[in-house]
Amino acid sequence: MSTQFHQKSLALIAEQLSKKGTDISQLISQISAFQIAAPSWALGAGGTRFGRFSIGGEPRNLEEKLEDIGLLAKLTKRTDAVSLHIPWDIPQDAEAVNQKAASLGIGFDAMNSNTFQDYGQALSYKMGSLSNADSSVRAQAVEHNLQVIDIGKSLGSKGLTVWLADGSNFPGQAHFRKALQWTMESLKEIYAGMPSDWKLLLEYKPYEPNFYHTVIPDWGTSALICRQLGDRAKVLVDLGHHLPNTNIEQIVATLMHQNLLAGFHFNDSKYGDDDLSTGSIKPYQLFLIFCELIGGSSDGAQAWDSISWMIDASHNVKDPIEDLIQALEAISQAYAKALLVDREKLTQCQNEGDVVGAQEVLQEAFLTDVRALVREARIQSGGEADPLAFYRKEKIREKLINKRGKNAQASGL
Repeated sequence: MSTQFHQKSLALIAEQLSKKGTDISQLISQISAFQIAAPSWALGAGGTRFGRFSIGGEPRNLEEKLEDIGLLAKLTKRTDAVSLHIPWDIPQDAEAVNQKAASLGIGFDAMNSNTFQDYGQALSYKMGSLSNADSSVRAQAVEHNLQVIDIGKSLGSKGLTVWLADGSNFPGQAHFRKALQWTMESLKEIYAGMPSDWKLLLEYKPYEPNFYHTVIPDWGTSALICRQLGDRAKVLVDLGHHLPNTNIEQIVATLMHQNLLAGFHFNDSKYGDDDLSTGSIKPYQLFLIFCELIGGSSDGAQAWDSISWMIDASHNVKDPIEDLIQALEAISQAYAKALLVDREKLTQCQNEGDVVGAQEVLQEAFLTDVRALVREARIQSGGEADPLAFYRKEKIREKLINKRGKNAQASGL
């Protein structure tokens, strides 16, 4: 894309928005300030239970993962932090890792614990972790989370994300109430072990890997537990953790209304927890979610700065870095479009029962081509005008393969 084309595109949208009294310089500043953490586990080729296809040049250790995130940050200027997964990303030297991250201009977002698979620990999580009928297994899972907190403290993280695969596949396999009670008790121990300036981000998921019942299947159960833990425990919304056609934007609004929204794991889905590229399937839903986020923040329901933003995706057939570039762009565009919503007019239409008018307000913002604004925000921040084109032109994947090897596999996957 030529500089001349970009300037013409920017001038065009500036003219369009100026007629509505909108200052694009403020919009560009808001877009520039919005940063989304990248996940360490999304830097290698993902897979399904049927297979995994390596792409080569994958990061073989935590240091190489940081290098990939640093590259992503440099190109896009949309991410300034990495979210680590333990035990996949245990630092051997926390001070050295901190120095490495600082040199790349990135920090550490929420830490992610893992009690959904066995990785050599003494007791198996086959029948659950924090909800396990065996108190020894529960104690082991609690201790793992406390270790994750300690690792996070050494890296400057301020949050712990907990997702549980706990549940059952068959009727009668688990005692619903006891499983929930054991989970609450275990989480209380973990919560008590967090520093006072940390928050606990509690996920939910209706199914998978268990298909009959999941201990924390929905936002309501997650919120119920968080209420019992304390005001630093909030609900994490993973966009893929919902049944088809769930009104996620309503869930977001409800959680904000109670000051219970911890943050997001951004991805997209067609049927279930597909972990597809953000905005690739339901871009309008992503836009509507941001409409509720901006509205809730501006109305004083919950502070914008209290919400965490992270990507959570699995790349089965894509170059992971290319996918993350696409995801960051899609999220930025949805955010930018939501900023354009005429909230005063929307409120008027809602109060007057003008259904058509309200829809037109949203559609006008959604159909606005904001790519020039997002691009300009990136350029002004020192990033590439077209990160994806730059990545391909410089043959960065080929360089990574030459450096790390064709059969290099990301640690933890």
